[in-house]
Amino acid sequence: MIKTKPNLGQKSADKIAQIVGSWKFIIFQSILFALWIILNISAWINHWDPYPFIFLNLILGLQSCYTAPIILMSENRQAERDRRKEALDLATDRKAEREIEEIKLQLNRIEKDKIDKILKIINKNNE
Repeated sequence: MIKTKPNLGQKSADKIAQIVGSWKFIIFQSILFALWIILNISAWINHWDPYPFIFLNLILGLQSCYTAPIILMSENRQAERDRRKEALDLATDRKAEREIEEIKLQLNRIEKDKIDKILKIINKNNE
């Protein structure tokens, strides 16, 4: 299997996918959104994002707009690694199968030679 060193973009995609796909991130983001909503509902004077929270929706849209393709890039790299590993495993299995067939042929040949020798000894003794 040919190993290629990931470039900066690929490393970044893997790291972002790892962070965004964690429970820590989900909990942190949920707390942040809850605080955002509570502070905007309870603010007496300065509502920076009044209900229906259009600014929050914009931020969430931008976040998903960028994270979805980054996660897909990371998944595609993992799928490519899996395909290469699967091809290597298949090649190894085929090689092992050929070697087993060769061993079987050798064992059959040895067995046949032994039987022939035994038959020669028996025929020699019977004469």
